[in-house]
Amino acid sequence: MKIISLDKYLGWLLLSVLIATPVAAHTEKVSGDVGGLLHIKPHDNPQAGQAAQAWIVLTRKGGQLIPLAQCDCQLAVYAKPHSQSSAPLLKPSLHPVTAEQYQGIPGADIVFPKVGAYELVISGTPKSGTSFKPFKLSYTVNVGS
Repeated sequence: MKIISLDKYLGWLLLSVLIATPVAAHTEKVSGDVGGLLHIKPHDNPQAGQAAQAWIVLTRKGGQLIPLAQCDCQLAVYAKPHSQSSAPLLKPSLHPVTAEQYQGIPGADIVFPKVGAYELVISGTPKSGTSFKPFKLSYTVNVGS
């Protein structure tokens, strides 16, 4: 009988748990020294023609939160596919949102016009007195009926 080391057993056990676990709907992206996590209500499952609230948790390298008050941020929504020169389909205004344990993070209310794939692009530069590199983060969102 072959004996398996405890480390190897735990590694295989962890791998099997990760494979069996559903993938989270939240998507993390990184641009320079800024990371972003997108969340869309309701339940990361926006519906065409209905208002959805999108919010992005922005953090500096090391995990420090970047609230909207510290960022000159813009949000653009494109239908997919689109070319580099395409104008955004929507440019929703951002407002500070308190969600879960996060306060003052960038958020927007979006009504996706029809079923399909969209690209949400948030870009930003630091306001005076704040230090992070300008960033641009892109997320794909699938909208249902």
